Amino acid sequence: MLMNYAITEGRPFFLLLAILLLQSACRPVVQEMPEAEKDPASEEFVQVNRYMFQRHQDHISAFLDRVGWPAEATPSGLWIYEEEAGSGRQIREGDQVTYAFESMLLDGTACYQASRHNPKIIQVGKGGVESGVEEGLQQLSEGSRAVLLIPPHLGHGNFGDRDRIPGNSVLIYRIHVLRVDPG
Repeated sequence: MLMNYAITEGRPFFLLLAILLLQSACRPVVQEMPEAEKDPASEEFVQVNRYMFQRHQDHISAFLDRVGWPAEATPSGLWIYEEEAGSGRQIREGDQVTYAFESMLLDGTACYQASRHNPKIIQVGKGGVESGVEEGLQQLSEGSRAVLLIPPHLGHGNFGDRDRIPGNSVLIYRIHVLRVDPG
């Protein structure tokens, strides 16, 4: 009714006022939040995680020095030693990968395996294996033979798998990529 009055009486001021009121009524009030103070518990948690990451990296590096493997670390903390380069298709996310593997702890205790005759088949990027295995596979191609050293944060974490892999364990994966099918 206010708009009708403004239009019929030729009062542009009232029309403008009505439009501004309607527009401001539709906008939610935005309050600026004060800058959050750093939570001391969160900061301590971050520091502990950094310490554990570095501790695992040092542990893996010392192991590699003892066994003489020329592995290289990725930014995530995964270590890769490609024993034999493959000549087939490079593995990408979404590919179906068939591979044989042996997994063990750093002390040599066997954990799991899949043979050439009974291989593991996964689709990269869909989960179902340790994130370190998925990351490592994407550095390889069909026919590759490699050793992956997987720190706990890319493997089974603080709790292990509650069967054969204890918590906070670095894993060694010896992998032979048998086949790569495009995803």
